[in-house]
Amino acid sequence: MEPAPPGLIAGVRKIAVLRANAIGDFLFTLPALEALRVAYPEAELVLLGQEWHAKFLAGRPGPIDRVEVVPATRGVGEPMDAVEDPEEQEAFFARMVEERFDLALQWHGGGRYSNPFVRRLGARLTVGSKTPDAVPLDRWVPYVYWQLEVLRYLEIGRLVGASPVVTAPRIAVTENDLAESYRVVPDGARPLVALNPGVSDPERRWPPAGFAVVGDALAAAGARIVITGAGWDEPLAAEIRRRMRCDAEDTTGRLTLGGLAGLLSRCVLVVSNDTGPLHLGAAVGAATVGIYWCFNLVTGGPVETARHRPFASWRTTCPVCEIDRASHRCDHHPSFVADVPAEQVVAAALDLVRP
Repeated sequence: MEPAPPGLIAGVRKIAVLRANAIGDFLFTLPALEALRVAYPEAELVLLGQEWHAKFLAGRPGPIDRVEVVPATRGVGEPMDAVEDPEEQEAFFARMVEERFDLALQWHGGGRYSNPFVRRLGARLTVGSKTPDAVPLDRWVPYVYWQLEVLRYLEIGRLVGASPVVTAPRIAVTENDLAESYRVVPDGARPLVALNPGVSDPERRWPPAGFAVVGDALAAAGARIVITGAGWDEPLAAEIRRRMRCDAEDTTGRLTLGGLAGLLSRCVLVVSNDTGPLHLGAAVGAATVGIYWCFNLVTGGPVETARHRPFASWRTTCPVCEIDRASHRCDHHPSFVADVPAEQVVAAALDLVRP
């Protein structure tokens, strides 16, 4: 690959960015989005995302001007068995071509499915990353899994002259976010600490017993403990509360994503598995202690550690069949992070909440 020419692109009035997945994945792009905003202050910045992006970002200050919801597309925000509507897809791409994007950036993986998607937008210049089996864009960098995601998108942004202005994700909290959070968790005298025990992948789930130990230690130090999560996390919250000696408030299933952002912005600390609320808490200003599986720490760990402490399990063999998951797969889904010591998490958490 020949090196891409440096510098800004002339005459850019409209930019599309493809990132159609979950909250943590989106948050990792924020420093690069801010770099684009500064590099092209007059351009309209359009996120090609999911329905939740449109709802969460509506009226929220930030680099994104508008969200266009991507239709169901296999490999682009949807699993390979997703049902596609060819007519809906054709109408979407026809409308995107009419937008006449000057730049289209692919921030959605190695490009096997997302690069053809971006090429169909009809942009003047396409930019992104590429695995060996993906079609090339006009400007691209090799997709290497072992890279911090935040830095990956900053590197791609530099292909169009967007120099970093920040390195840590940050997102604005609105008055509506805060108002919703206060309805669920009224103000109080003690500092708030959030425990977030849920995660979509059970292999990255620290046991409730560990969260209970951390919750009790922080409550004994004067914190007010709230448990966050979606409705399906209620059994985890119930087990944590059953195991704790101190009181904890259960907010699972009671907050929208905006309300959760408001609540986490009021917290002095968020203790969580490696999942969206961990990264959201950091982006709205809370200190964090994160529980990671070693592979995910490389790609999704914090950029800064003064107020963010990651703990990783270095287990790579399956606890059930002992197969090495660094190079093979198996059908088991036990926790690979259960051996992260609770006493180490407690020590870091107490260090972050003490004045």
